[in-house]
Amino acid sequence: MNAIRGYIQLTRPVNLLIAFGSIFVGGFVTGTIHPFSKLMLACFSGALIAGGANSINDYYDLEIDRINKPGRPLPSGLVKPLQAQLFSLILFALGIAAGSFIHLPAFIIAFSSSVLLYLYSFRLKRTILWGNLTVALLSGMAFIYGGLAVGRTREAAIVGIFSFLFHLSREIIKDIEDMKGDRSEGLITLPLKYGIKNALVLTSIVMVVLIGLTLVPYFMKFFSLVYLIIVIAGVDFFLIYILFAMWIRPIPEHLGRLAVLMKADMLVGLLAVYLGRG
Repeated sequence: MNAIRGYIQLTRPVNLLIAFGSIFVGGFVTGTIHPFSKLMLACFSGALIAGGANSINDYYDLEIDRINKPGRPLPSGLVKPLQAQLFSLILFALGIAAGSFIHLPAFIIAFSSSVLLYLYSFRLKRTILWGNLTVALLSGMAFIYGGLAVGRTREAAIVGIFSFLFHLSREIIKDIEDMKGDRSEGLITLPLKYGIKNALVLTSIVMVVLIGLTLVPYFMKFFSLVYLIIVIAGVDFFLIYILFAMWIRPIPEHLGRLAVLMKADMLVGLLAVYLGRG
């Protein structure tokens, strides 16, 4: 039973829910969820690939997690490292297989995303900004994947851009949170190379750009007033709070809590898009 719990924790269920919901919304915002079977295949494909990515990330981050997150399944002993690696490869394969049943473009995205996510854990996350950009890009791609499943991509691409910027800012904040473990492993991340202040400056710029861009779809009549109300009250004001909070107390522990709050707020952004489609 503990092993099963460990495998479930490896996949990070909240992240899977966000991936599933992102892909579904990517289809919904285009104005249709048909063919529904293909959209569901895309959702399950993306969730499986996300689970594989989270599992292989824990495999390569074992020594870092012994310091930063000792309660995770691998450092706590719930799952053995090689079991986690095999589990991740199985999830990747299942996600790619599901994508192949949609159409060729979906298969290409599923396969390339899986490869990129593996490379992220293996190498890219240990480089300055490239790892952050990879996670942000693939998070935004989830919406486009959903739009592609139903044969439309314009509105999905808009949401994908928002997701890219949101995740980019959050990933930089997480780098600050993980500085202690990253330094012990000899990693070179943005805050370790250029300092916390410069990392926060870049994060602030990304957030300000994002806040401004969230208003554009309403004025371009892509989304309704409901979208504008929810996105301002639930996303923009929240991001402004994060901006002030991270500068007032720029220490890793506090920034880590802000990163967790940001993960929860992603669901509010999805709700704004889901309810506010014009």
